[in-house]
Amino acid sequence: MAAKHPIVTVFGGTGFLGRYIISALAAQGAQIRIATRSPARAFFLKPCGDVGQITAISCDIHDAHSVARAAAGSSHVINLVGTLNGGRGKNSFDSLHHLAAQRIAHAAAEAGVKNLIHISALGAGRHAASAYARSKAEGEEAVRRAFPSAIILRPGLVFGPEDQFFNRFARIARGSLLMPLPLGGRTRFQPVYVGDIAQGLAHLVFSATPAVPADKIFELAGPQVMTLRGMLELVMQTTGHHRAFMPLPAPLAKTVAALMAFCPAGKNRGLTFDQIRALGEDNVYSGQHGGFAELGISPVAMGGILPVYLAQYRRTA
Repeated sequence: MAAKHPIVTVFGGTGFLGRYIISALAAQGAQIRIATRSPARAFFLKPCGDVGQITAISCDIHDAHSVARAAAGSSHVINLVGTLNGGRGKNSFDSLHHLAAQRIAHAAAEAGVKNLIHISALGAGRHAASAYARSKAEGEEAVRRAFPSAIILRPGLVFGPEDQFFNRFARIARGSLLMPLPLGGRTRFQPVYVGDIAQGLAHLVFSATPAVPADKIFELAGPQVMTLRGMLELVMQTTGHHRAFMPLPAPLAKTVAALMAFCPAGKNRGLTFDQIRALGEDNVYSGQHGGFAELGISPVAMGGILPVYLAQYRRTA
């Protein structure tokens, strides 16, 4: 087995995926440090472990010295930093997915960290249609240059109680008479349960001899391939709110995205130009890298999970 009580520093640990990963690591005894700009925002994660097991430390991921201080003394570093809606400056895709990833990987190497696990995204590629996916690929390359043995996880569309996808469309189904359907709903996805990702990552930290592919890349996708339209139909079936689809062909979808761009900064802006570009490509397991099989995990299907947390949106009469 790996170190009995590994010291794991998690960058970006206060987000949706972070809470599950931290809980999974704490359950197996890891000492966890959550590196965040605002430590107070991480206090809600302390109950995931025993007293003193989880601590929050101040860190600015845009400052190399701050990142180095956070990584020092760690046996493992996990980078979860990311955004779905790229902004400008320090909030841009390039700043968060590429430059911050490079900074963290360099700090991990300088600190002599045993393992670096970097969270990328399914579909990451230099020639991808979306800036999001391209920036993820650039981040992977930067990480590999700084820390060649880093393990890269590429999760697909992640679902779970706090997700931004199924919850959003469940709210639309409850509050609107129409369900938007961008680009005909033909894009294929392979949604993955957040808990499966967390268990897979914990396996990599605690297993003495994990089955890691030669390229050290895992594509983490669920057992079901569904179109966007199929997933929205599942949301409506689960919540009991059956709505007519409102087709959004590319020109109309771009108009909607242009209007949403005027929403106040920091708000959930919904559809963006970059997301429209992303919908032009399927987001499924390529079969070219490792997956859950190498981690000894059988990923769960949506049918056993969605009804539990979408129950709050169900028709009551």
